[in-house]
Formats: sequence, C-alpha cells, structure tokens
Amino acid sequence: MPEIPKLTHPWFVAVWPGMGHVALNAGVYLLAKLGMTAVAEFEAGELFDVAQVEVKDGIIQPARRPRNRFFVWIDPNKRHDLVVFLGEAQPPVGKFPFCRQVIDYARELGVERVITFAAMATEMRPEHPSRVFGAATDTDGVAELRRLDVTILEEGHIGGLNGVLLGAAAASGLRGSCFLGEMPQVFAQVPFPKASLAILEAFAVMTGIELDLDELAEQAHAVEEQLGELLARVEDQYESPNEEAEEGAGDDEGEEFSSDEEESESESSSVQHEGIGYQYDGPDEPVSQTAVQRIEELFARAATDRTKAFELKRELDRLGLFKRYEDRFLDLFKHSD
Repeated sequence: MPEIPKLTHPWFVAVWPGMGHVALNAGVYLLAKLGMTAVAEFEAGELFDVAQVEVKDGIIQPARRPRNRFFVWIDPNKRHDLVVFLGEAQPPVGKFPFCRQVIDYARELGVERVITFAAMATEMRPEHPSRVFGAATDTDGVAELRRLDVTILEEGHIGGLNGVLLGAAAASGLRGSCFLGEMPQVFAQVPFPKASLAILEAFAVMTGIELDLDELAEQAHAVEEQLGELLARVEDQYESPNEEAEEGAGDDEGEEFSSDEEESESESSSVQHEGIGYQYDGPDEPVSQTAVQRIEELFARAATDRTKAFELKRELDRLGLFKRYEDRFLDLFKHSD
C-alpha cells in the first residue's frame, strides 16, 4: 500500500453491509464519485470465522476471512479530507475490541469526527420520501442534526458496529454521528437506493462536499417504481389491504422501527421479488454470457474512470452479483502509480 498522505482535519465514515444495501451503497457512491484511493487494509485476526467457501468452475477456492479496507479522499478545498472504512462483514463476537482497534487507527490518521451510515426499516411505502434518522455522541452533534432536518432518534438503540463504533469513538474522545436512511420494512432484503440518497444529501450539506447525486437519484427513482408496482400487485390480491400500515407510514408516533443491524441473521438469506432485478446476497447461479460481457465492459470503463464505478455497482446489484465481484470491484480503487 502507498504511504498515507498527511490529512487535513479528516472525518471518518464507516459502512458495512446491511438492510437494503443502504449503508454500503452510500459508501460505494462516495468511493466512486470522489475518486477515492485505498490506503490500508485492517487485519482483524481471529475475530472472524469462515462460514463458507466459494466454488468457481467446480474448483473450491482458498478460504478467506472478510476484508476491511480504508479509502482516502483529499479535499481540494482543504476543509475536511475523508477516510472511508468499508467492512465486508461484522464479526460475530468481539465487536467492541474490533471497534476500538479501528478507532485507534483512525486517531493515528488524525481523524476528528466519526460518522456511520445505516438503514431504518419502517412501515413507509416505496413512493414516500425517505427520512433520515440520526443520533450523535454529544448535544452539539444532536443540534447539528436538527439543523439538517434529520429526525432525531430520541430513544432506542443502534445495534451492531454502526452503533458500537460510535460508542468506541465517544469513549476515546472523538465526536460522532449516525445517519439512518428510512426504507420499507417489507422490502428489507432488496437494495433501496432512495435511503442511500437521503443519507448522502444530509451528509453533503453537513460536510460542504459538492457531490453529484444524479446517478443515485436516477437509480432510486427506478427502484421506487419497481417496488411500487410490485406492492400494488400484491395488495390487489387481497380483498382488504392493510390500511393500518398505510395510515401509520410517515407518522412518528406509534410507528414500528427496525434498525440496520437487527437483520444480521438474514444477511445470508436469499429473497428474489418477482419483477425486480435484485437479489440480496443470493447463492451463486449461472450468469448469462451477455451479462458477463456487460459486466466486463463496465469493469473496463471503471478501470480508466473511477467515477463510472457506480454504474458498475448498479448493474451488479441488478443482477444480484455484487458479493461475487466485490473484491475485484473494490480493487478498482487501489492506488495507481
């Protein structure tokens, strides 16, 4: 890895896979649109186990533990450089020791603030605006979130590393905030880019970073239409649609919430919704030659222009193949001499 450059008042963003690919999609979008560069990989030792191995063309591949990578963006305006941490999975045990090690490394980089992205599943419908919920490690952070029109998570918990990392940051004297993008609970295992878009809109205002969100907005609109059509077909099959769910959507009081990490047991499950070209972390299945050719073309384009990487990510999501190509995709952001 190249030497890490001296950073200017850096902020730290951490994302992991979870419901709706909300956090992961937002993190990858930052990597692509800001042209970020991989600078380090974090070895987590024995905290991670290996639950399965990959098979390609009948050949069992060497077992490996989930990878954890750090990426850097240098702010041309010299306000706040960004460090993005992207973890492939959350350790089943030792979450707090893991987070303390990550925070220790962040402090070595001079990080001043820690931010995590996550999903918040509610009874919202796909066509409704995605709210952003938030919490912070201090009262000033909460006041800042209110100014961003973020809905404050007054009570409850943020499970998993998206919450524990902020607890570790607070214990070490670092300020931190969590942005949780709202998504429909009924589609918890389908990528929902509208929630990622809502998070990045708030994040861009907070950081002052000029971020082109057009491509993500286009994806969000397309998925919204697909999910809306699917939900309408399902409701048409019932004589009495669930009117309570419709009335409760968008109403803060009495609404059911599920934070991003409560779905950890379902991360490896496969759900394919009819009419939608998304499969969440599904099993390996044969891929058509046409799809493979399209993927290779997008990889070639992204290799010469990393701002095109999100188009590749979008196609991999559509085909349910991101997990299969994840290592190769993230290698696009390696330092090039």
